Amino acid sequence: MKASQQTKRFEDILDILDKEYPGDFEGLDYTTPLELLVATMLSAQCTDARVNTVTPALFAKYKTVDDYIAVSQEELEQDIRPTGYYKAKAKNIKACCLMLKEKFGNELPQTREELVQLPGVGRKTANCVLMHCYNQQAITVDTHVTRLTNLLGFVSTTDAVAIEFQLMEIVPLQRWNDVNRLLITHGRKVCIARRPQCTVCTIQHLCPSRQPM
Repeated sequence: MKASQQTKRFEDILDILDKEYPGDFEGLDYTTPLELLVATMLSAQCTDARVNTVTPALFAKYKTVDDYIAVSQEELEQDIRPTGYYKAKAKNIKACCLMLKEKFGNELPQTREELVQLPGVGRKTANCVLMHCYNQQAITVDTHVTRLTNLLGFVSTTDAVAIEFQLMEIVPLQRWNDVNRLLITHGRKVCIARRPQCTVCTIQHLCPSRQPM
């Protein structure tokens, strides 16, 4: 399929899903860029819903970069334990905040190139911050985006970075943020990993992986 045809099919999918999910995206809860950064780091190998049960108490306790730097590794580990991989996450959060203080004056940088310099911050986390805090267009590739773009035949890899760059070639820049909101929501509600509901899927006619009706 030609690139222009792929772009048209992807835009058709986004248009349909945008009508189906006009404003019901459920993501991470946060009020500041630092909170979103920490929440996104905690979401690795953990659901947003689980992270959202941990962060109210966490964000009430740690409000600044200095708060995370000052706390002991062990105490922070216990505060984030329910999110899993808490030892590595606590280590990365503390190291990340130390770099924010020493290199960026306690402010989150607003470029991907600078964000990915932070310990524990990859392209997914950086793109999430850029999208939601700085209103920049970016494609965040999580498990839902990976699964759905493969099922829909736009990519044939599970490498998140490779998927991101392939989608950047297919999806118009002004619609990059829609990819995350709409595919993640559809993956949670209809195209569920273990029980895809193809019979009620509004984009099944555009999906080469649809199950027989």
